[in-house]
Amino acid sequence: MTGSTPPRSSTTPRRTPRSRDARAYAWFLERHDPEALLSRALHDEGVDQALGRWCAGRSLVGVMGGHAARRGTPAYAAAARLGRLLGRDHTVATGGGPGAMEAANLGARLAGADPATLDEALAALAAVPDFRPSVDDWAAAAFRVCGALPDATPTLGVPTWHYGHEPSNVFATAIAKYFRNAQREAILLHVCDAGIVFLPGAAGTVQEVFQDACENYYAEPDRIAPMVLVGRRYWTETLPAWPLLRALARGRPMEQHVHLVDTVEEAAALLPA
Repeated sequence: MTGSTPPRSSTTPRRTPRSRDARAYAWFLERHDPEALLSRALHDEGVDQALGRWCAGRSLVGVMGGHAARRGTPAYAAAARLGRLLGRDHTVATGGGPGAMEAANLGARLAGADPATLDEALAALAAVPDFRPSVDDWAAAAFRVCGALPDATPTLGVPTWHYGHEPSNVFATAIAKYFRNAQREAILLHVCDAGIVFLPGAAGTVQEVFQDACENYYAEPDRIAPMVLVGRRYWTETLPAWPLLRALARGRPMEQHVHLVDTVEEAAALLPA
């Protein structure tokens, strides 16, 4: 296991997991024998094949961003607006977790709905802003919102049990969950053929920025997908990924496909149908 797996204490009783997802995570933490490893490999290969069939004929745009964006905050609302804007012309894909990922899946799900419907959903979710201290309360609020929503626009979540201590969000209409995070990251970036928008995030989002940049760096000119970073100050001062990305792209065919903007509206405008 890697350092991102939450430590287990021998003095703290472990609650018996109830959901299938939680039971799968407990098995992932506890089983490392050859049979379990083979089962995980076969599972992830099966997810790959099913996801390939689901994506066929769709134009996918990725939204990457931090899990720390809490419900009820401007950052969460902005990610939801972005998902709604992109979902009008594309299928929106995220990492399937909480925070900005949940918000983008929610907005994309409501791409065909009235703007007031999204505002009502955001207000309802704000009552339970985070999955801590209670995942049950956090998920229950989302399920209540789902039950009141109109017909959903398809949207994709690609989470992983590698971060199983963070719950998957329920607003994706299709979920492709992997055991191996490296495989999940590569597949998620690969299927986003119409481009990716990067909202403010931490280490995981920075990893995705440069993993995507590497693919575009070596891609044939007609295979380069746009990259849009949202938040000038964030990406030039807080986590200055933009200067390195711009330097990497300079003189390459990808140079005209990397963008830095301040608003989600600007980002959506750069990824037309």
